[in-house]
Amino acid sequence: MEVDKFVTQRSEATIVREGRPDAERNASDDDGGEDSIFGMSHGWRRSRLDVAASWATIGIFLMFALAGVYMMSLILIPVTLAVVVGMILGLAAEKLSKLGVPRVLNAVLLSSGVALTIFLIVNALAGPVATLAQELPDFVQRTSDRLMPYLGRFKWLHISSETFQGSPVSISTVLENSGNVLHLVSTNLTPAIVQILIFFAALLLFLAGRVSLRKTIIMTFSTRASRLAAIRIINAVERVLGFYFATASLIYVGIGVAMTVIAYVGGMSLPILWGVFAFVSSFIPFLGVTTMTLSLAIAGIVTHSDIIFGLAPAVAFFGVHMAVENLVFPAIMGRQLELNPFIVFLAIIFWTWMWGAVGAMLALPLSLIVMTVIDELFIEEKAQPQLPG
Repeated sequence: MEVDKFVTQRSEATIVREGRPDAERNASDDDGGEDSIFGMSHGWRRSRLDVAASWATIGIFLMFALAGVYMMSLILIPVTLAVVVGMILGLAAEKLSKLGVPRVLNAVLLSSGVALTIFLIVNALAGPVATLAQELPDFVQRTSDRLMPYLGRFKWLHISSETFQGSPVSISTVLENSGNVLHLVSTNLTPAIVQILIFFAALLLFLAGRVSLRKTIIMTFSTRASRLAAIRIINAVERVLGFYFATASLIYVGIGVAMTVIAYVGGMSLPILWGVFAFVSSFIPFLGVTTMTLSLAIAGIVTHSDIIFGLAPAVAFFGVHMAVENLVFPAIMGRQLELNPFIVFLAIIFWTWMWGAVGAMLALPLSLIVMTVIDELFIEEKAQPQLPG
């Protein structure tokens, strides 16, 4: 009761004070002006410090989170890749479930399909890669002989014919280098095998428990509106990823076939290998086509004596890729899945820095997931077509 009485008296005093003339009120304020000013200043400074402390806490959390993502790359890379692949296969899993296929068998079939696809690609590349490894020393020598006249014109590079020539190699040096190479291969091969096993195990378990995982995520929200939003977001992400990569795979297969024909007509060795590289690199925007074009230019210059014929395969591939990306792709995919090129470029740079080549391939699907979540969460009213009348 005393608290209520005190609040009532303060409220009445405030009302009386607000009703006084400005001069009287200003004079009264001047009496306690020092306390009022210092009080306001102290509160203002305190709010500024609170905001700064909040942002500092967020920044520290982000730094630790990025450090954790980088340090746990051995586990996070295959798990993230498995989740993305599982969400891409979400539409296929739904269709198999509607046909009456049990969830476990569904997961086994899809995981086996992914493993079989990877095996066929590796098996198809085994022969060309072995041939390339045998021809690599001669190819490097021919590349050096052909490019040195062009590089020698740039004096500021300080590159001469002696740059790539080493001292005579002894038996002890060969054995020492062989030991270093074997050590490097063994140290990198073991984590790669572990990551492959983690990927397939995570993919199988994710597909098998996909429905229960969806229910768990949805039921973590307390309100009906939040649960509906979670359902909408999950369905939208699976639909976008499945539609995008199914369509993109078919389009990029066409680019791979075109690259194989270009390499064959252009007189380049291992045309099938160039086609596979074109297909895989197409999933990495900007960096993929740039790397392929530069590689084709160098290989063409080494293969042909005339520089015009040497650059023809690179120019042809670049033209085909640009036509597909700017004409065929938007016509089939539509404008609803357009991503800001600058944001995608930053995402590729960031994930390449964090996780290497696998991060570069995951940059686009992760960007699609973030874009879909933002569209479903923060765009409440989508543009509706204007009807006549």
